[in-house]
Amino acid sequence: MIGSMQLNRLNSIHGQAKNWALALGFVLLWYALLQGFAAWVFDVAPHWRAVPRDLAANLLLGAIIYLLSRSLAWYLPTIALLMAALHLTNAGKLVVLGGPIMPDDLLTVGNLFLLLNGWQLVGVIAVVLVPTTLLVLACAWRSPSTWLTLVLLAAAGWGLTQAPAAISRSMDSWFGDTIWDQPGNFAGRGLLIHLVQESARYLARGANPPSQAAVAEALQALRQSEMRPTSASPSSGVPSRNVHLILLESFWDPMLLTASGLSADPVDPEFRALWAETGHSLALSPVFGGYTANAEFETLCGFPVTEDAVFFEGWLRHDVPCLPRHLKGIGYQSVASHPNVASFWNRVNAYRRIGFDHYWSIADFQQDDMNEEFLGDASYYRQMLEKIGPMLHGGTPIFNYMLTIFGHLDYPLNERRPALIGTTDGNRLVRDYANTIYYKSRELMAFLKQLRQMDPESLILLFGDHPPFLGPNHGGFTDSGLLADRRGNFQDRMFKTLVATPLVVIDGARGPLQLGEVPMYQLPGVILDLLDDRRPALLKLASGAPAASLRPLPGMHYLNAGGEALACREGRENDARCDRSARWVRAMITLTQDLFGGFQNLIQLETDAENTQSALNDGGMTPTASPANSATQMVVQPVAPRS
Repeated sequence: MIGSMQLNRLNSIHGQAKNWALALGFVLLWYALLQGFAAWVFDVAPHWRAVPRDLAANLLLGAIIYLLSRSLAWYLPTIALLMAALHLTNAGKLVVLGGPIMPDDLLTVGNLFLLLNGWQLVGVIAVVLVPTTLLVLACAWRSPSTWLTLVLLAAAGWGLTQAPAAISRSMDSWFGDTIWDQPGNFAGRGLLIHLVQESARYLARGANPPSQAAVAEALQALRQSEMRPTSASPSSGVPSRNVHLILLESFWDPMLLTASGLSADPVDPEFRALWAETGHSLALSPVFGGYTANAEFETLCGFPVTEDAVFFEGWLRHDVPCLPRHLKGIGYQSVASHPNVASFWNRVNAYRRIGFDHYWSIADFQQDDMNEEFLGDASYYRQMLEKIGPMLHGGTPIFNYMLTIFGHLDYPLNERRPALIGTTDGNRLVRDYANTIYYKSRELMAFLKQLRQMDPESLILLFGDHPPFLGPNHGGFTDSGLLADRRGNFQDRMFKTLVATPLVVIDGARGPLQLGEVPMYQLPGVILDLLDDRRPALLKLASGAPAASLRPLPGMHYLNAGGEALACREGRENDARCDRSARWVRAMITLTQDLFGGFQNLIQLETDAENTQSALNDGGMTPTASPANSATQMVVQPVAPRS
C-alpha cells in the first residue's frame, strides 16, 4: 500500500513536471516564432543582448498564467494569444508611430474602439477581448493556488504603487533609460521589462506633484533663462475681432518626398502662393504621425508636451486658464469643432477644462461626404460656416477652434475624389497621401476665401497637426533622406523634419505674417500679442524660451542655434549651447506638472506677484484681483453648458 502511494505520488510529480516543461517549453517556442515574425514583417526585434532577459520575463509571465490556469489545454491558447497581442501590437505601434507600447496606451485603448470600423475594429476587439476572455475562463477559480497567486500579484502591484520612484531608478540603473529614444529602450530591455519600467515611471510622476517651493524655484529659473522683452503697460483687453484657429489633420508638403516620383505637385498653387507670403513659416509640433491631442494641448494652453503620452488622457486634471478661458475674460465666446466621436482622446472633458463654451462633434454634422469614417473637409467647412456665420458679427467676438479629420491615416478617398497624382516608388501610402493633399489643400483654400470675405478683419491661424505616417520605420521619409529609420540614427536636422508643418497666420487686412519656426506652445502668445491683449497670462510663460525655435521632445529638445540645427540630448549635457535651454525645459516641466495635474501653486504665485506689482504701481496699496486679470478667477469661472 505504501509503495503504491509513493508510486502514485511520484507519478503525480512526474506528470506535473512534464506539464510544467510543456507549458514553459511552449512559451520558449512561441516567443521565438513571434520574434521571428515581428522581425520579418515589421523589422522589429529586441537587441540580441536583451533576448535572454526578455525571454526570462516571458517565461515568468507564462509561469504565472499556468499557475492560474485550470489545465494545460486552457493554458496553451490563453498564453499564445496574450503573448501575440502584446508583441505584435507593440511591433505595429513601432512601425506606425515610431515608439513602443507605453503605459498610457493601455489606459487609452478604448479610443481605438471609437475611431476604427470594419475589419480594423474587429481586429482591435479581438486583440483586446479574446485574450482577456480566455484568461478569465482559463482561471481555476476554485483552486487555493489561484487565489494565492492573485494575492501575490496584488501585493506586487501594491508595492509598485508605493515606491514607484525607487523602482524606476533601480530599473533604470539595471536596464538603462534613454527617454528620447523609446524604441532603443524597448530594444535594450525587451517588451515586458520595458512596460514594467515605464509603468513605475508613470506612477512616480503622479505620486509626487511639485511643491510650492519647487514651483517657485522653477519660475525663477524660467525668468532667468527667458529672452522675452519687457512688456508694455497692460492693455484693457477690449475684444475687437474674431479669432479662427484651424488645425489641419496631417497637413504637410509632399513635394519634400523627392524620391517618390510624384507626377505633379499635389498642393493647391493658391496655398503655395499664400505660404510663400509667410516666408514658408513652420509650426513645430510635439508629435509625429499621430497623437493629435498633444498638438491641440500646446496650441490651446501654451505649455510644451514633454512626455510620451496623450496629455488630454490623465494629465489634464484641473480647470485651467488656457486660451478659451483667458479670452472669455474679455467677452469672447469660444467654440470647438471636430467631426469625430466626441469623447475621442477625452476631448469632452479636456475641452470643458480648458474653457470652451460649445463643442460640436460628428453627431452635430450631416455625414454627407464620408471618406470611409472621415467627413470630407468641404462638407465640414460648409457646415461650420453655417454654424458660425450668424455669430461673426453678432456683437460678441468668437474664438473659433476647428480640427479637421479628413486626411487621417490611411488616407481614404470617396468616389467624388478620384486619384489624380501618381508616384513611382511603389509606396501606396505616399500615393494616397499625395492625392488626399490634392483635395485637402483645394478645399482649404476655397473655405479660406469665403471666411476672409465674411470676416475680413479676423485673425486666422492654420497649420498641420503633425507630419503624416507614410510607412513603417519612417518609410517614405527615409527614401528621400528626410529621416532615418530609427530615432537613434537621426542627424540633428532630422528632428526638425520630424515635427515641422506649414504655418499660415493671417492678421486681418495686414495679411499673412512671416513668423519663421514657431513651436506650437508659443502660438497662444502669438495670438494674444496680435490681439493686443497684454493682460497677465500663464499662456505667455513659454513665449520667452531662450531660443525662438526651441522644440522640447521626450527626453531632449531641438533648437535652431544661429542657423544650425541642434538636438540637445544625452551626451550633450555639457554643451554650453544646450545648457541654458535645458534649464528652461526642466523648469517648464515642473510648472506643467503643477498647473495641469498638481496643486496649481503656479496660479497663486503668479497672482501674488501681480498684486505686489500693482501695489508698487499704486503707491503701496494692494488691490483686489479682478476677474479680468486674475488667473485664479479664470480657473474657477464656470463653463457654459455644452451644445
